[in-house]
Amino acid sequence: MTQESIKTRVVGVDISIDKTVFAIVDVRGNLIARGDFPTKSYPNVNEYVTYLSNSIIELVETNGGYESIRSVGVSSPSGNFLTGCIENPPNLEWKGQIPMAAMLRDRLGLAVALGNDVHARALGEYVYGSAHGYSDFLVVNLGHGVGSCITLKGKPYLGIEGFAGEVGHSCVVDGGRRCGCGNLGCLEAYVGSRGIVQTARELMEEDKRPSLMRDKVDVLDPKMIFEFCEQGDELSIEVYRRTGHLLGISLANYATVLNPEAIILCGGVAHAGRWLLEPTDESFEEHVFHNLRGKVKILLSNLDENDRDLLGASALAWNVKEYSLFK
Repeated sequence: MTQESIKTRVVGVDISIDKTVFAIVDVRGNLIARGDFPTKSYPNVNEYVTYLSNSIIELVETNGGYESIRSVGVSSPSGNFLTGCIENPPNLEWKGQIPMAAMLRDRLGLAVALGNDVHARALGEYVYGSAHGYSDFLVVNLGHGVGSCITLKGKPYLGIEGFAGEVGHSCVVDGGRRCGCGNLGCLEAYVGSRGIVQTARELMEEDKRPSLMRDKVDVLDPKMIFEFCEQGDELSIEVYRRTGHLLGISLANYATVLNPEAIILCGGVAHAGRWLLEPTDESFEEHVFHNLRGKVKILLSNLDENDRDLLGASALAWNVKEYSLFK
């Protein structure tokens, strides 16, 4: 069969807790057009999918039409590439098992691939970002939650059920804080954004030294704590020291098991820069298997935060078998 033309565009969709972003992306990773809307405006998943589908159709029709679109890729928290479902997301409005890929395929008439948000980020980093040139690496996202993707020999390792890499739900403190997943002592409960704020509040309870954080305790967030670190606030610096110490232990355990070339950190919490990275590096080198000391690179993502997840979602789209009702 002779094919007259090759489709050179896909649609990437990034679902996050606060906002859903979608864009047309070409084969070179150029973002042709984009749109967004608040995820929380649609607590009913059927209404959400209807609005997202209509928004994608409108964007596509005004930017080249359906004949140019090959497929759709979706990045989501708790997304499972093997099932195409968002499964029991602890931080989204929807509960249970949501067959998001199938729902979108039915409405759009195009092939849809869905993956965990960090799986998509790892693909984006591999094709366009800091992981370019590496074959064995970990991408760890530090944000509301803590997730990761394992890439071995250039391919994501997803595990039998599709949940490999859930480092945020590995235990770092026996009997510790309650995590959103229901377990106690998970890394996410200490290194996720809410966990960092809780560390700050606990520290202010036990240490009565003056701190810029005390006047902002009701609205405190990781970015604000970082800004106080930059101003030399000692308690704020200690918050990130404690956070980095636990993160370093977890990354050391991860690296000891998998022996990666590099660990790439991304997400909003990673913007804390040296205040987080220096204690993380120190703790990592202290706890990693001695034969790996000094040999695993810990890097920050070099992709733009606003584009990275869309690029990752588009990479998912290129990897799904083509299907269309409009051929």
